[in-house]
Amino acid sequence: MKREGAQGEGPALGQPAKQELDLNQFLPYRLNSLADRISQALAQLYEERYQLNIAQWRVLAWLSHCDELSAKQICEATRMDKARVSRAVQALEERGLISRRPSPRDQRLHELRLTEPGQALLAELLPEAQAWEAELVATLTAGEYRDLLNIMRKLERQLERLG
Repeated sequence: MKREGAQGEGPALGQPAKQELDLNQFLPYRLNSLADRISQALAQLYEERYQLNIAQWRVLAWLSHCDELSAKQICEATRMDKARVSRAVQALEERGLISRRPSPRDQRLHELRLTEPGQALLAELLPEAQAWEAELVATLTAGEYRDLLNIMRKLERQLERLG
């Protein structure tokens, strides 16, 4: 009879057992991995055809959703850091896709808006992005898709409660 820890078998006496984490069963890892893969795949569409990176696309998408936002609001909405949003805003402004003006309510902030060329670009890009999304979720039934969105909302609410 061998004792535990002898000849390299099992943990040494007095040593805690090694804990392992199966990342394939760990929700944070799986969600992050899936989100990264989806984001990178979609990025190919707007990088190749529209010369936009992920940060620029997110800024444009939020400005299409809201008429006017500050860079700070975009940081909060996209969960991107201030420097990344700032670089994206600068590049989009240089291309004439967005405009920036000081806020009449708070001179420390700038209001960002889509320009006509920005709106035109999104009028072309958004249907393509939506078609790409439809192809991605085509493997799900309507009920599964609805359930997925509901589950995501529940997890988001739980995260807010957990702080």
